[in-house]
Amino acid sequence: MSAPAKDIETRASEWVIERQTAESWSAEDQARLDAWLDESLAHATAYWRLNQCWDSTYRLSVLRTANRAQANEKSPRNWRAFVAIAAAFVAVAGLGTGAAFFTQHTSSYTAYDTETGGRKILTLADGSKIELNTQTQLRVAKGSGGREVWLDKGEAYFEIKHDAAHPFVVMAGSHRIVDLGTKFTVREEKNSIEVALLEGSAKVQSTGKEPKSEILTPGDVAVASAGAIRVQRQSEQDLTDKLAWQRGVLVFRHVTLAEAAAEFNRYNRTQIVIADPKVAQLEIVGAFPTNDLALFARAAHRVLGVRAETQTNSIVISR
Repeated sequence: MSAPAKDIETRASEWVIERQTAESWSAEDQARLDAWLDESLAHATAYWRLNQCWDSTYRLSVLRTANRAQANEKSPRNWRAFVAIAAAFVAVAGLGTGAAFFTQHTSSYTAYDTETGGRKILTLADGSKIELNTQTQLRVAKGSGGREVWLDKGEAYFEIKHDAAHPFVVMAGSHRIVDLGTKFTVREEKNSIEVALLEGSAKVQSTGKEPKSEILTPGDVAVASAGAIRVQRQSEQDLTDKLAWQRGVLVFRHVTLAEAAAEFNRYNRTQIVIADPKVAQLEIVGAFPTNDLALFARAAHRVLGVRAETQTNSIVISR
């Protein structure tokens, strides 16, 4: 391992120990840590990997080391020596391949998923809640008190109990969402993620070569791709519409038939096919049960004058 990499491991370990053993952890402390994490992907990867090692395996061993050190000499110099020893201890615990952070977690999480049209509600140990929408895959880290999750596919609603000493972190694609006491949704798309904030605040961070971050406030919707994080304001009604799936409903306000069909297709094995490109651009308004494709087809026929033909596994809409 090169000297700079060793320095990163050591500093990451110091951050882990400082956050885990400090009598108090202030907003200023968290801001300093966040700034360091934002500097590079190497910083973020080292920190979260070593933090997991601390939580899952080595906390008691390190604390015993601290007790022995304090028994020998209660001095600032001794504390610095303990931090150095403990940092090295945690760093050694986390060593492995270059992808150790990701490999380690494959055996230390609980996986949840929903089928097409399904929903599932998870209640975490601290009282936080996660609701999974259709076709969603999510993992919860075992060693983090449930406060580190990966959204691998789909969409989920998060209602998080705030804990400044143990931030709730959602990894989605190449981005990280850090809870600052919030209610929010995360939707994973093929090349981007969408984060809609309903209450509180949250930080969206990229983990690429040039890290970017945005602090969201209620009403903000962030669309984060590989190269950018774009934030726009949406009304309370728009945010309510986004969560209509929790009631088994899809709400469309002047969206194209193509967009509406794509939403319905997330919830149903029978698919809506728009056969005519011009028809695909027609707009529709309305609220429909997620599983009632026939109602949607009838509405499109009556309002827009299009044809809707039911086939074996699809409904084809055309002129």
